[in-house]
Amino acid sequence: MRIGIIGAGALGGTFAALLARAGHEVEVTARGAGLEAIRSGGIRLSGGYGDAHVHPATGERLAVRPDLVLVCTKAQDAAAALVANGATIDGVPVVVVQNGLDGVDTARRALPRASCMGLLSIIAANYTEPGAVRVTTTAASYLGRGDGAPDDEVRRIAALLSEAVPVVAIANFRGAQWTKLVVNMLNAVPAIVGRSVQEVVDDRRLRRVVAASMRETVRVGAARGIRFGSLQGLGDRRLRLFARLPLALGQVLPWSMRVRMGRVPNLGSTQQSLRRGQPTEVDFLNGAVVREAEAAGLDAPVNRALVALVHEVERTGAPLPAERVAAVLDRVER
Repeated sequence: MRIGIIGAGALGGTFAALLARAGHEVEVTARGAGLEAIRSGGIRLSGGYGDAHVHPATGERLAVRPDLVLVCTKAQDAAAALVANGATIDGVPVVVVQNGLDGVDTARRALPRASCMGLLSIIAANYTEPGAVRVTTTAASYLGRGDGAPDDEVRRIAALLSEAVPVVAIANFRGAQWTKLVVNMLNAVPAIVGRSVQEVVDDRRLRRVVAASMRETVRVGAARGIRFGSLQGLGDRRLRLFARLPLALGQVLPWSMRVRMGRVPNLGSTQQSLRRGQPTEVDFLNGAVVREAEAAGLDAPVNRALVALVHEVERTGAPLPAERVAAVLDRVER
C-alpha cells in the first residue's frame, strides 16, 4: 500500500520505518534539517522494535496521492500541514497520530471529504537527531473515532497497520483520548526541570505535582461527562477512584507508569521539542485541561501553572529549579 506520513519526527519516523520495513511504499514530509537528513541518509530506527534503515521518498509536501495518510505533526502544526497537503490527500483515509483532544476535528475541518480517525500511541521514542529515532518503550497503539464501536474501516486499517506495529481498534475513542491526556501529564514537569520522566517520578516533590496534574485532569474530564476509555491498564473505574484519593496515595499512578518505562531515559515529547528549540504542545495538553475546566465552570490551577512554567522555559531556553515546580502545590488542596 502507498502510505503518506505527514511529519517525520519521533512517532512519524517510527511509523515510517516500521511500515517501510513491512513492505509498504512510504512517502514522508519533513522540514529543515530533518528534510535534508532523510533525503541524504534516510530514517534510522533503533531501540525497542529493532534496527531499521529505510529511504522513503521525502519532501516538504506529499508528491503522490497515497492510499492512506498518517498525520504525525505536533498538534499546533496540524492545520497548516493538512491545508498544505490538501489537494493531494482530500478524500483519502486520514489517521491523526497526535496528543490532545482536537486532532481528528482539526483534520475533518481541513479535509471535509476525507474519512478521519485518530490513533493514540503509547510508544515512547526519542528523536535523537534529524533522521534518527530511538524507541525507548514499545506499546500497542489504539485506533478509533467518536464514542461508539469501531466501524469496518477502522478495523481494516488497524489490521493493516498491525502488519508493522501492534494497533488495536477500540470503542469510545473520545474517552480514550482523555485517558491518554492523563498519561500525557508526564510531559510538562520533566520539560520544566530538564530531567527524564523517570528522574522526575523518582523525586517525591516532583512526583506529587505530576500526580496532582493527573488528578485534576480526571476531575475535569468527569465534570465534562467523559467516560474514560481503557488504555494500558487505565480505565474509567480506576481513574475515577484515583481522582478521589488524597494526593499522598494518588502518587501510585505516575509511579506505575514510570515502572512500565524501564531504564532507558524517557525525555517526553515536550522536553524534546524544547531541546530542539521548537514550540511545545503544552497548550494542547495541560492547556486543554484548563480550557475544558473553564467550559465546565471549574478552575484547573495546577495545569494552568504548569502551562505558564513551560512557556517560561520556552522563552528563556533554560530549565527551572525543582523548587519552582514544587511551589505549584502551595495554594492547591493536597
